[in-house]
Amino acid sequence: MAFQLLQKVKNKHFLSLAGNGIMSVLGMLNMIILYRALPVASIGMWVFFLSILLLVDTFRSGFLTTAFIKFYAGASPERKAEVVGSAWFIGGAITAILALINIPAFLFSSYFENPSMVLFLEWFGIIYIASLPYFIASCVVQAEQRFDQLLCIRFLSQGVFILFVIIMAVTKTASLQNIIYAYLAGAGFTSLFTIITGWARLPDFKNRTWKCITEIFHFGKYSVGTTLSSNLFGTSNTMIINFMLGPAAVAVFNLGQRLMEIIEIPLRSFAATGMPELSAAYNAGDREKVIMTMKRYTGLITMALLPACIVAVIFADVAISIIGGSKYVHSEAANIMRLFMTFALLYPLDRFFALTLDVIHQPKINFIKVLIMLVGSVSASFLGIYITGNIYGVAIAGVVPTLIAVSIGYWGLNRFHPFSIFSVFAVGYAEAIGLLRTYWLKLAVK
Repeated sequence: MAFQLLQKVKNKHFLSLAGNGIMSVLGMLNMIILYRALPVASIGMWVFFLSILLLVDTFRSGFLTTAFIKFYAGASPERKAEVVGSAWFIGGAITAILALINIPAFLFSSYFENPSMVLFLEWFGIIYIASLPYFIASCVVQAEQRFDQLLCIRFLSQGVFILFVIIMAVTKTASLQNIIYAYLAGAGFTSLFTIITGWARLPDFKNRTWKCITEIFHFGKYSVGTTLSSNLFGTSNTMIINFMLGPAAVAVFNLGQRLMEIIEIPLRSFAATGMPELSAAYNAGDREKVIMTMKRYTGLITMALLPACIVAVIFADVAISIIGGSKYVHSEAANIMRLFMTFALLYPLDRFFALTLDVIHQPKINFIKVLIMLVGSVSASFLGIYITGNIYGVAIAGVVPTLIAVSIGYWGLNRFHPFSIFSVFAVGYAEAIGLLRTYWLKLAVK
């Protein structure tokens, strides 16, 4: 019923936003169940396993996703088939390499003392094989702007996983090993579904060409660096905490930062709608309008986030109790959440400074910025744990990469057109007041 309703809504922006929102809700539901079904240490091991799994998968997704859309969108049917076939070849090659690496890694896994790492070494190869068809299908439907089909793929993979988790929670059979079986089943079932429906376009494998493979490869080798570096932030913190403080600390830290998804959903949505407006101003040669548009989006979102962050700080204990359960109420999770929600007020600056740098054709600054942020993040996290001896050190260190991003982004945009950071908040405040006045006037007229 839900999918039929979404298919009637032809607005791709709505479908994209709905997809992000629904997946976030499903992810939160899954987390609520897992945190109650598994012991604290097992949750930490699962978070570590999933973080490393998604990080390594960046070699495949970072190589193909952007490159696929670039070469596929707007092409002729023959060229599209060529791109799909070539993407299957590259994706299959990367997956095969990862699976081959998994063989010796599995054989020597007993030499690793950390149980979280052993778990990853035992399972990562087969999971990448099982998820390959639905990954290619996701690239295809995204390039065709079929966000209804993309939502269906994501919903199915997450839905099957959650269904098995619920069954295990009800039957009291939840264990870390069974959770991994459920995750693998979700990936395998979704891949089979995309092959049967034809969304994965498996028959197009025969249309691959070395020329197209080379084109995708040379484009992807640059995009994978930025994607990998960006994904390393969260994963590096997880790895540092896991090896220095243990899996239980990973579980508490992950729970504390989980509600940051509330911030990410509107940021992704406004970034998607703001980029065309920024691009239009830049293509028209109006530098002042580019900066003013950036100020308007950044300032307004910051003003909108302010009350949400205040509420989150005040009611952090309640949120942690709802998501994680009573066993996490007296842990550090609530204070971790308060710290992250406070830093979140800087996220609109970070996101829209980076977006505007891409629009004005300065992606090199963004790439160098990400590398500096990564070094700053890892160094600050190690120092934080050394000083405090607990996860508060990592949480406080989280502000360091954000400050680096804002500083470098501000420097890069000031070279393009000078402006003051305080003017961003002034414009946002004026926009917010204007919207509120308009709203009250409409209510008064009614």
